[in-house]
Amino acid sequence: MDFIQMRTVGGLWRTLFVILCLSELRSVAGQARYSIPEEQAEGFFVGNIARDLGLDIGRLVSGKARIITKGGRQYVDLKRDKGTLVIKERIDREELCGKTTPCSFTFDIILENPIQLYRVTVEVVDINDNSPSFPQSEIHLKITENAAVGTRFSLANAADLDVAINDIQRYTLKPLNDFKLEVQNERNGGNVIEMVLQNPLDREKEESHTLMLFASDGGEPHRSGTVRIEITVMDANDNAPVCTQPVYKVDVPENSPAGTLISTVSANDADAGLNGYITYSTPHITKEENQLFNVNVKTGEIKIAGRLDFEKSKSYELNVHASDHGGFTDTCKVIVNIIDENDNIPTIELMSFSQSIPEDSPPGTTVAVFNVNDEDSDVNGVVKCSINTDVPFKIESSLTGYYTIVTENFLDRESVPEYNVTITVSDQGSPPLSSSKNINVKISDVNDNPPKFHQSEYSKTLPENNSPGFSVFAVSATDADWGQNARVSYFLEEKDVNGVAVSSFVSVNSENGVVHAVRSFDYEQIKSFDFNVTARDSGSPPLSSVATVCILIQDQNDNAPQVLYPVQTGGSLLAEMVPRSADVGYLVTKVVAVDVDSGQNAWLSYQVHKATDRALFEVGLHNGEVRTVRQVTDKDAVKQRLTVVVEDNGQPSRSATVIVNVAVADSFPEVLSEFTDLSMHDKEYNEKLTFYLVLALAVVSFLFITCLVLIIAVKVYRWRQSRVLYHSNLPVIPYYPPRYSDTLATGTLPHVYNYEVCRTTDSRKSDMKNMQAMSQSLVSVDGADADTSHDNKQMLGGFSQTSTLQKPPNTDWRFNQGARPGPSGVAGGPEVAMGTGPWPQPPTEAEQLQALMAAANVSEASGTLGPGTMGLSTRYSPQFTLQHVPDYRQNVYIPGSTATLTSNPQQQQQQQQAMAQQASQQALPPPQSGQPEPPKAAQTPASKKKSTKKEKK
Repeated sequence: MDFIQMRTVGGLWRTLFVILCLSELRSVAGQARYSIPEEQAEGFFVGNIARDLGLDIGRLVSGKARIITKGGRQYVDLKRDKGTLVIKERIDREELCGKTTPCSFTFDIILENPIQLYRVTVEVVDINDNSPSFPQSEIHLKITENAAVGTRFSLANAADLDVAINDIQRYTLKPLNDFKLEVQNERNGGNVIEMVLQNPLDREKEESHTLMLFASDGGEPHRSGTVRIEITVMDANDNAPVCTQPVYKVDVPENSPAGTLISTVSANDADAGLNGYITYSTPHITKEENQLFNVNVKTGEIKIAGRLDFEKSKSYELNVHASDHGGFTDTCKVIVNIIDENDNIPTIELMSFSQSIPEDSPPGTTVAVFNVNDEDSDVNGVVKCSINTDVPFKIESSLTGYYTIVTENFLDRESVPEYNVTITVSDQGSPPLSSSKNINVKISDVNDNPPKFHQSEYSKTLPENNSPGFSVFAVSATDADWGQNARVSYFLEEKDVNGVAVSSFVSVNSENGVVHAVRSFDYEQIKSFDFNVTARDSGSPPLSSVATVCILIQDQNDNAPQVLYPVQTGGSLLAEMVPRSADVGYLVTKVVAVDVDSGQNAWLSYQVHKATDRALFEVGLHNGEVRTVRQVTDKDAVKQRLTVVVEDNGQPSRSATVIVNVAVADSFPEVLSEFTDLSMHDKEYNEKLTFYLVLALAVVSFLFITCLVLIIAVKVYRWRQSRVLYHSNLPVIPYYPPRYSDTLATGTLPHVYNYEVCRTTDSRKSDMKNMQAMSQSLVSVDGADADTSHDNKQMLGGFSQTSTLQKPPNTDWRFNQGARPGPSGVAGGPEVAMGTGPWPQPPTEAEQLQALMAAANVSEASGTLGPGTMGLSTRYSPQFTLQHVPDYRQNVYIPGSTATLTSNPQQQQQQQQAMAQQASQQALPPPQSGQPEPPKAAQTPASKKKSTKKEKK
């Protein structure tokens, strides 16, 4: 049992292996063709396949050669040991192929190791093994005795399953006494057999006739079929049925449903009664036609019974017999033409498609490309494409079968963000078939819409005295775009409101448009202001719009009323006089007050708060008029004091108080006597105020004197410190003002001086002497020897050496003009002129005080120098003058010495006059042209003191 199961499994595996091998085969190694007659017995030799294919019998055995059939029935078997093919099962050609010629079947022979495939075709040759046969064994005909000669009677055709020569070749009718046989060939290969009456019938002579109809084929041996025809002669039916028309042509669409009426045949019979009753039949149609068509016996209607297919057959011919009860028959032909029906639906294939297109795409932009195919032909294969009309697109045909969808108009994403496009394709068939395909086209956003404010102008009321940072309200703008293009930011446009930037008033949140108050507002200072807010989107390029915002400051009751009359003074007493004869309603005075607020906050009301006699006076609630309520009597006090409260109408209300003094008297002296006490009280108040003012003045004066003494003490202390520095061996660095260099004589020395100084690098041991003029064009200093000899001795007494002759300068002592200190140096560069050059820092106040005191104590020792030339200047630079050197108090100081070089006494007076003239002309502009003023000598404090002593003498 296990062995059998293993063999079964092995057989299944081999079958699967063979199927896989067959699927991998690419070609057939060889093929053979054989022809055998049908109906051969089993084992009948078909052919030597080994020889015909050139194979060895051993190869058939080793390769396990076997036959594979596609149908399921195997008619031929393979003998591997002999290499031959033999009949395995009896072959019936008629069963295998029917009427098809030639008839053959094909099978494959496969070999393994290696796999080889051979195809064998066996043609089955027809043999005359079938005899012709009629549908009925007997045919009964009823013929009236008055049937006309030539009347035709249709007979049923015989059928023979064989083909070609073995098929029916001829028909024979016997006997031929009264009837003859006529056979007509039709276009479809069929035959129409009719029996024609040759002689009139006579029922009285012969009531019936028996004929034999033979159908013979052409095979060997000949085969034939026979049918008996029994003819009954009936009594007088003189008129035969006649078809309305001999041929009917009908066009029927394929796939017409069953029961469809395609045509109605009709025939007329002149007889009456039963002899004129006609029936219709189709006795001579094939089996296929009988399945497709149905003829109504009584009405002659032809209906479809099966499914018509144009691809199988394009037309059919039906012979319809119209017969009456008398045996007369007429035949009409019905030609049914099958019309091709549009039964193939067009197909749409999308080749290219843009799911999203920008909204700024110009007309003509391609959206999609698709292909249309219809397998029908002629008109049924002609297609027409269209899209729905509610989209801004159109279809253009580019190539055969290819269509393009393009934009027809400009797009706007804000109006329609996407479109559903339905592509409809229909052919030209009847009825037309169509198919459709939907595509969704999205419109991508482009920044083409600026933000829009909900209002072009905003107006908002803001209470005054708001807190800084208070949220006033929010402006809002929307952008019809999408995404980043719709992101709106808000900006405040800069402008001035009453000369102040609007950004100091309000600010705008860029994200949500909230307007914040930057500061607190005062209605009394600013009542309203407007500004612009810009809404800008984030597109590229960005778009913006502007809205105007008007802020109205709402008044709050933050100001109390102010009383304008009566004026409240502290030093004098004002009183309103009321005569004692005043009647009721007498106008005493009017309290006048104002409130800087507005609206109801400025509506004032007046009330009497306190009064000496409340029954005497009243005040108008809204006008502030003080009037008498009753008649003034002698008993009323002269002094009347009213306290009037002025209150506004705000919430909460604010008020002010005013005191109204009223004197009830007929004369002024009476008033003075009553108000004396009040005046004395005011006098005492004034005396106390004066005392406090004097005390405050004394305290301030004491503090001022104390500060002055401290400043003087500090100055003296610094002066003592400077004296200590003077007696020390530390070098004294001269200080020159920043404007020491002015080459255009516009500095502190407007006059030209020439001096000559001989000195060493050690200023404390230098020798200095007044020199003679080096040129006759300069004024000599000898003319002043008598006055200056004593002074020169005092000035040079402290020097180590004195000489009356000019000594040649030491070559080691010569400095270049840039390195010469003091007034003999040349003008420096720009940095010197600006006070930023290499000069030392300015001396301290102690050093300046030392220089001033030293200059004041050298009046006896100072020498005077007239205009002359300096030795270095004459020797090295004749053009160098002291106009290049700045003046420092119109003196020339020698570092390390108390000597001061100044001009001679004759020029002092001229110098003083020139200085006075210069002081008076300081406000005038300098002269534009003319000769420069002649040089004048400078005047020092020491020289001024000396000139004063001489004037006294």
